Amino acid sequence: MLYNKYVYFLEERRCSAPAERCFLKMNVLVIGCGKVGSTLCNRLSAQGHDVSVINSNQEQFANLSPEFTGYTTLGVAIDQDVLRRAGIENCDALAAVTSDDNMNLMVAQLAKEFFHVPRVFSRINDPKKNDVFREFGLETVCPTNLTVSMLCTALQEGSSSSVNVGDHTMLMYENEVPKDFVGKRVSEISFEDDEVLVAVEHADKTLSKMFLTNYEILKGDKFIVAKFAD
Repeated sequence: MLYNKYVYFLEERRCSAPAERCFLKMNVLVIGCGKVGSTLCNRLSAQGHDVSVINSNQEQFANLSPEFTGYTTLGVAIDQDVLRRAGIENCDALAAVTSDDNMNLMVAQLAKEFFHVPRVFSRINDPKKNDVFREFGLETVCPTNLTVSMLCTALQEGSSSSVNVGDHTMLMYENEVPKDFVGKRVSEISFEDDEVLVAVEHADKTLSKMFLTNYEILKGDKFIVAKFAD
């Protein structure tokens, strides 16, 4: 789901915990409390992070679960006083996930350049604006690009998932091995220029992940392949 991508992006820091356990915890400021923002807040709060959320519509705070333990601030997120009240000066990461791309860009710029927030992430709904965001040095998540890339891969190749690496999205998918590949070595197989063979899954669900060049393909094998989506 989409909120998992935002959670994955947020870099965590270590802190002390009871019973001599060390768990990962952040102070996170979320901009927007719609479906994406509220789900992100609920998820981060459930994981034990300190979460603060800003929204201009009081009614949307009702999207937060009863178990949400964070803070809510009513106001316009480009107002520096509102940002300060919400705790931006002490946050480790900020996620601007409103439905307004321009709002997300302005808040992200303020967070990065004025308040020097260590990690800043922006949701961008219009793929055409993605390059603009990146020119400002902002890390982005584009639901449209992610959805299209994953659907295209799923339709053409089979099951897939995505992993975000910096400003890029890497797709991983599983391919059935054609019958005429059985008995050949991986070194004899041609992959697309942007594809990398990550592993081979066998019929018994075990994996071969090392020294695949000389691996001899067996009946029932599946290729697990990775490539960048952008």
